[in-house]
Amino acid sequence: MPESTDLTSPERTSEVRTPRALMTSKLSAHRALLALLCAPLLLLAGCPGDPPTLDTTAPGSISPMATAPTNGKQTPAGTAQAAAAPNSTSAAQQPVQTGSPKADQIIKQAESSYNSGVANYRNNRLDAARMDFDFAIDTMLSSGLDLKTESPVADEFNRLLDAINSLEMAALKQGNGFSPKLDVAPLDAAEDITFAANPELVARLKNELNVTSDLPLVINDQVAGYIGVFSTSNSFRAHMAASLQRVGKYRGLIQNVLKEEGVPQDLIYLAVAESGFQPQVVNAHSGAGGMWQFMASTGTEYGLTRNGYFDYRFDPEKSSRAYARYIKALYNQFGDWYLAMASYNWGPGNIQRDVQRTGYADYWALYRLGLMPAQTRAYVPQILAAIIMAKNPERYGLDKLVPSPAVIYDTVSTSYSIDMHLVADVTGSTVPEIVALNPALLRLATPRDTSFDLHLPPGTKTLYNDRLKDIPEDRRASWRFHIVKAGETLDTIATALHARTADIAETNSITAQDPMSTGDELVVPVQTVTAAARPQRYTLRRGDTLVTVADQFNVSVEELRSWNNIASSGARAGRTIYVAEPIRLGSSGRSRGRGRGGRGGSKGRGRGGRASSGKASSRGGHAASAKASSHSASHSSGHASHAAAAPKSAKGKHKAGR
Repeated sequence: MPESTDLTSPERTSEVRTPRALMTSKLSAHRALLALLCAPLLLLAGCPGDPPTLDTTAPGSISPMATAPTNGKQTPAGTAQAAAAPNSTSAAQQPVQTGSPKADQIIKQAESSYNSGVANYRNNRLDAARMDFDFAIDTMLSSGLDLKTESPVADEFNRLLDAINSLEMAALKQGNGFSPKLDVAPLDAAEDITFAANPELVARLKNELNVTSDLPLVINDQVAGYIGVFSTSNSFRAHMAASLQRVGKYRGLIQNVLKEEGVPQDLIYLAVAESGFQPQVVNAHSGAGGMWQFMASTGTEYGLTRNGYFDYRFDPEKSSRAYARYIKALYNQFGDWYLAMASYNWGPGNIQRDVQRTGYADYWALYRLGLMPAQTRAYVPQILAAIIMAKNPERYGLDKLVPSPAVIYDTVSTSYSIDMHLVADVTGSTVPEIVALNPALLRLATPRDTSFDLHLPPGTKTLYNDRLKDIPEDRRASWRFHIVKAGETLDTIATALHARTADIAETNSITAQDPMSTGDELVVPVQTVTAAARPQRYTLRRGDTLVTVADQFNVSVEELRSWNNIASSGARAGRTIYVAEPIRLGSSGRSRGRGRGGRGGSKGRGRGGRASSGKASSRGGHAASAKASSHSASHSSGHASHAAAAPKSAKGKHKAGR
């Protein structure tokens, strides 16, 4: 079993700078900060402990002693760590007045998002805080305002960066920054334990405990010993409780898969040891990932596709299907569920070798011969102990748990790039909801020309297909959808969605004689930075990586390497490389009409061990190179949104409730 590893974020350092002196270099480094803030977007872990007190004033007036939320560990009163906020002032500042109504509105919107982020931060809603901070920064970046010259707007942008960076650094003092810590399975510490024979204990447990199961459940000295260790271990009971609570999301899904594949239902509890039912765990040593801890090679053999955009090892349904088929194949190979479990941990080749050497196709016989490593010797009895405890919850203080609500979703298959903001728009949900339903997605956009099963909120598949057919496939990575609310104007909609008023009016056939009204469904064209003439060249800046550049221009890392003869993921600042544009600006293939009559238009597994000491992954394989991808993908609609006018296509409006 791999050694236990610290789950906190790597140690990071921050350069203290004055807002003006190094403004240009800070702007060039903003991508690195945004990547830092966005890296934990796909984490689905629980919240930490009690929140501290934190000033909620504007970014320019954050308290100079910004205290991070606690990481769930109890600390004496008054001893919580705090970190000074660099470049922050001690007194509240007046709202910035630029003299430009547009600039004032942008600053007001950014500060509103920032303050919302601080409120979420105080209440330990770290994912929500990160998204608020991200949106605040992107509101400034995508505004079209000049942030490079000394001006009130540039000063406000720098204060915003400093304030958010201060909070991140303070949070890193106590945990994972804006990322909640993952639950750590404490099984490693109980690996190599030899239990003395205790026939009285074994007999009592057999008599008292429910061991009814479709899996042969043996209670012997080893299983009884681990039941004793786990039942008296606060850390294991906490892990078991969290696992049983978390499995509520996936129990029905997993049980259906196991039944369909002919696998004993109680083998669902193997995930207690592997991941604690956390879909995005990655073993820090072996690279095994997901709820069932597949190595990349074995996962691929069982249909778990993995690339720079998604990793199906993190998809609970697909990975459970792969797990069921793999464990069933191991059972078919050895004819014994315990040997199948041991093979799952150590690898079938190793077990097969020991069976052939000894002539014993029996797990307990191999156990007594001491041929297996300590991790595998402990693996099977630990899982049996966990199963028995789960089947006797009242005996072990697990009967008061309220399982998490089941995750239910619709699924559509995409072979086009679509941003999750647009998915949220057309389904009437939020980006965090869509992200939570799609733990396999490594970016906030699906890939082009590659099939991906996108999960939607239940009951929204028809709505998704109906609304999305009005947006050309090659625009879905940047365009937005919006239902007009009372009091909104074209200008406010354009500002909120980083679009141009004229483009919205043109695309939706809005005129003075035929104005928009409340309830109208609008297609909002948003141009990306890559809508400029092609081919393009881009000069790498400090903080850039091939992944962030690939996301910015909506291409793959492999394409960048190929076009520029780059062998690794390294990106040297100052180098000019070739990039490509993601969207081909041709005539749209769709028409859009109004409810009262539309206007026409053209249309080895080698098993590196469980991830009890793993890390949360919002990445994997190529995913490892996708460290900073979330921000660029999530806001590809924002950068240089005014680069060119939208093409004259996809005209018309719809009334809500169509």
